[in-house]
Amino acid sequence: MFVTGLVLAAGSSSRLGQPKQLLPYRGTTLLDATLGVARACGFDQLLVTIGGASEEVRRRVDFSGTQVVENLNFTAGCSSSISAAIAEVDERSTGLVLMLGDQPGVSPVVVHDLIEHAADAPLGVCRYSNGRGHPFWFHRDVFDDLLALHGDKAVWKLLESGRYPVTDVEIDGPVPPDVDTWEDYQTLIG
Repeated sequence: MFVTGLVLAAGSSSRLGQPKQLLPYRGTTLLDATLGVARACGFDQLLVTIGGASEEVRRRVDFSGTQVVENLNFTAGCSSSISAAIAEVDERSTGLVLMLGDQPGVSPVVVHDLIEHAADAPLGVCRYSNGRGHPFWFHRDVFDDLLALHGDKAVWKLLESGRYPVTDVEIDGPVPPDVDTWEDYQTLIG
């Protein structure tokens, strides 16, 4: 099975006030750390979207082993990044695993569990001890629906729409934190 990984990292970090992709994290940047996890997952194709502060992000982040997709419409929310990336998904891909560029605490084991248990389903989501969270699985059959999404949190609306069955994959532990605010960042590095 051919699987595409997609790391969303195009946001403008408006709530944070500076590019969160470049925040220091364990001797590197937040996005470098997340891309390291994504590379360790062994995807057949690894896409990463950038947009906000793209020139500085390109200079400071190691994108080796990835295909960078620049989202010029990044202020329209994460759905615009998904739309930009779908056009670049390899035609052999069965589906894609959606990861957040500001969530380095996801492990390759979680990604492998998600693929193993949800690959035949239209949609898959990780169910942690404190609720649903990323990464998500989207089978190729739902790509047209992904292209029709608008705004932020749109993938959640698709998951909760009832249009497709959703496979929940049980994951030990809480949802790994992502970074939207300084408090989130302090929690992550604390």
